[in-house]
Amino acid sequence: MAAHPRPLAFITGASSGIGQALAGRFHDAGYDLALVARRTGEIATWMVARGIAADRCAIYGADVAQIDAIAAVGARCIAEQGLPDVVIANAGISVGIDTADRGDLDVLAQTFAINNVGLAATFHPFVAAMAARGSGRLVGIGSVAAIRGLPGHGAYCASKAGVVAYCESLRGELRASGVKVVTICPGYIDTPLTQDNRYGMPFLMRADDFAEQAFRTIEAGRSYRVIPWQMGVVAKLMRLLPNAVFDRAVQGRGRKKRRDEG
Repeated sequence: MAAHPRPLAFITGASSGIGQALAGRFHDAGYDLALVARRTGEIATWMVARGIAADRCAIYGADVAQIDAIAAVGARCIAEQGLPDVVIANAGISVGIDTADRGDLDVLAQTFAINNVGLAATFHPFVAAMAARGSGRLVGIGSVAAIRGLPGHGAYCASKAGVVAYCESLRGELRASGVKVVTICPGYIDTPLTQDNRYGMPFLMRADDFAEQAFRTIEAGRSYRVIPWQMGVVAKLMRLLPNAVFDRAVQGRGRKKRRDEG
C-alpha cells in the first residue's frame, strides 16, 4: 500500500456540482484527491482551471452503478495513493417517475443502482482497511428529499431515504472501530441537478457555500446534518405534519422532469 504524506479524500461524482465543490474545498484544506466520475475529461479540465498539480490529484473513470468497476477503482486508489482518510459517496441522479409508465420502472431501478448500491459499493473497498487502521470517515450524501415522499419524485425520495437508513446502519456497525459514518442531507443546492427544477427551491445555496459547511461537518465527524440549517427546520416540520395536511400542501406541486421530457 502506498503511503501519502498528506491526508487523502476519495470523492465520487466529482465532475460537477457538489462533488466538484467538495473536491475544491478538500484540496484547499491540504488534502490530496482521488476523484471518480464517468466524465473524466471534465475533472481534468477543472484541475487545470483550478491550478491543481498532477501529483495532488488522481482521476479514476468509473460508473458507480457497476459494482466491480467502482470496487476496482477503490482498490487502485489504495494501491497507488494509500488508504483515504475521507471517502465521499456523492454520485447520484435525480429523475422524475410515473409508476404507471413501464419505462419509468427502469429509471427507478437505475436510480437505486446508482444512489444506493453505488454508495455501498463505493464504501466497500475501504471499510475493512479503515477499521483495521482505526480511523477514517465514510460520508454518504443524502437529501432533504429523504424526509417525505413528494409527488413525481418517488425514485429520488425513496433512494435518499435509503441512503439515510443505510448510513445509520453502517454507523452502528462501525461504532467501535474508530471509523466515523457521516450523513449529509443537502437542501436545494445550485448545481446542474437542480437547475431544471420546475418548482420553488427555498434557501437555494451556492455549491461552494455548501462545500464549506459540509467540510466542517465531515472534519468534526458529525453523524448527521442537513445543509443549510433552514432546510433542516423545514424538514422537521414536514415530518411532523399529519398525512392529510401534508398531502394537501404538496397537491399541485411541480414535479421533477421525467426522462422522456428532456
